[in-house]
Amino acid sequence: MAKFGAHYDHDFFLWTKDQAAALRRAKESNLPLDWENLAQEIEGLGKSDRRELASQIRRIIRHLFELELAPAAAPSAGWRSTILEARSEIDAVLRDSPSLRRDVDRLITEQLATAAELAAADLGRHREPAAAVRARIQRSRFTAEQVLGNWFPGAS
Repeated sequence: MAKFGAHYDHDFFLWTKDQAAALRRAKESNLPLDWENLAQEIEGLGKSDRRELASQIRRIIRHLFELELAPAAAPSAGWRSTILEARSEIDAVLRDSPSLRRDVDRLITEQLATAAELAAADLGRHREPAAAVRARIQRSRFTAEQVLGNWFPGAS
């Protein structure tokens, strides 16, 4: 384990993992604390950052699908704006918990199907090619660089 509190200011997610582990080890002491629930609550604080990261990744992928597949140009500005906002939120999460960066590829894979279904539903409501979204999953995946970077479909 790292020095007591060493990760708090630099990697909140790692700090929560360290503190939960320390609480579990300390439960042998005679202090009258609810050790296991304390450890779980602290872990939960770190997991909330991971859930936020997953949510924003799903949001980005959903709108990347829509930008790629919708023939109508009208909603594209809103989708781009939403993607930029979600990328900003991800930057904030990764600034507070940089160790979560190693989870990005796995989260993209985990969120792909749900994002595709959400995009398909959105496109279907606008009589756009919802089936194309499902077919897109079979062709390729989005990379971490595409999801987190400045990439947009159709841009060089």
